[in-house]
Amino acid sequence: MNFERNVKNMKILMLSWEYPPRVVGGIARVVHDLSHRLYQDGHEVTVVTYRDGDVPYFEDDKGVNVHRVDNFMISSNNFIDWIMQLNFNMIAKVGELIAKGEKFDIIHAHDWLTAYAGKTLKTAYGIPLTSTIHATEAGRNSGINGETQKYINDTEWMLTYESSEVIVNSNYMKNELQRLFGLPYDKINVVPNGVNINLFNDVERDYDFRRNYAMDNEKIILFMGRLVYEKGIQNLIAAMPKILANYHDSKLVICGKGGMIDELKNQAYSLGLGNKVYFAGYMNSKNVQKMYKCADISVFPSTYEPFGIVALEAMLSGTPVVVSDIGGLNEIVDHGINGMKSYAGNPNSLADSILTLLFDPKLCSNVVKNAIAKVKKDYNWQKIAQDTHFTYQKAICETMAERQARQIEQEKAQKQIKKASDLTNILPFKKGRQAFAQ
Repeated sequence: MNFERNVKNMKILMLSWEYPPRVVGGIARVVHDLSHRLYQDGHEVTVVTYRDGDVPYFEDDKGVNVHRVDNFMISSNNFIDWIMQLNFNMIAKVGELIAKGEKFDIIHAHDWLTAYAGKTLKTAYGIPLTSTIHATEAGRNSGINGETQKYINDTEWMLTYESSEVIVNSNYMKNELQRLFGLPYDKINVVPNGVNINLFNDVERDYDFRRNYAMDNEKIILFMGRLVYEKGIQNLIAAMPKILANYHDSKLVICGKGGMIDELKNQAYSLGLGNKVYFAGYMNSKNVQKMYKCADISVFPSTYEPFGIVALEAMLSGTPVVVSDIGGLNEIVDHGINGMKSYAGNPNSLADSILTLLFDPKLCSNVVKNAIAKVKKDYNWQKIAQDTHFTYQKAICETMAERQARQIEQEKAQKQIKKASDLTNILPFKKGRQAFAQ
């Protein structure tokens, strides 16, 4: 089936459990930037999301209509119940919008967290459903262990099954979904995440800001992200003794929050790194920009990473990057060309790649130049929005084809019923004539 990549204005419904200023992981930024780019391309975009804190229930966010919903007033027994309650309220909000005359051409559900709302709205209103799987429960946990993880895994499968088209952000994720859920390859569309290519325009290194975290003579090795096991910060801390033994004027700055904070602090303390590892905590977007500009190397040592948007931000900022040879990171970085790679889960390999950059300013200059060019060429939102719109077109056409097929089957069934009915009306008449003749 051929589709033209022409821009036809669409009314798009985005379902996401996070949207700025609520930022839990990478989904918030993806939904925000994609929605705004689609709006700039002439589409109407409505986002329904969770209301966290003192933010308005409705916001016109530079053309994107953002509707936020509360969760139930009753406390939930667990996270699964909390998500289910949130989905109920999302469904109610969309139903309210449709009752007021809103129409949507496509639903775009982000991750299992909005699966119930996406499926219900698709079924109730006949709107085509597309979903993006940003990560899988099996990938995050190196398998499925326990009933909760099995439930989330099954919900992910349901969402991909109910969706006409599925979007993932890397070939690694495409293979993972095909392996886990048995999806047809042509149903899975690889559309990478992107960054705002103007993110670091007019942002210069702020030395006063930098001195909050390191001395002027120290090279900052930066980690930016959630403090969870799959991000691999434990391996980066384990690499620091070798790095310091060879390049003493260096310091690891860890930015982010997460459940491993205490464990990581204890690890740094037990290795005698108290004054060489700084936990900076969560940073807002402005300070994130400043931090990237202050860093000398950015490191993303993940053990599981479907994509790695933070690596793109670091590359765009002009900071040389070191990444694990895993998942989407492995597809973004070409070793020695636009960054450095290390073996996933290997602190020794991580230290070697970091030291290579610390001792080779010319290599740093070259990889930075190549990295900026690659990000601007391949990971700009204009291109990504066009590819996403193309996927929407496919989903809509498939849904129309399914409707036509069902309609044809229904017409055939009705003809069969009518034929059988006509036959039963005729048979008694013939029987009566035979009886009269006798």
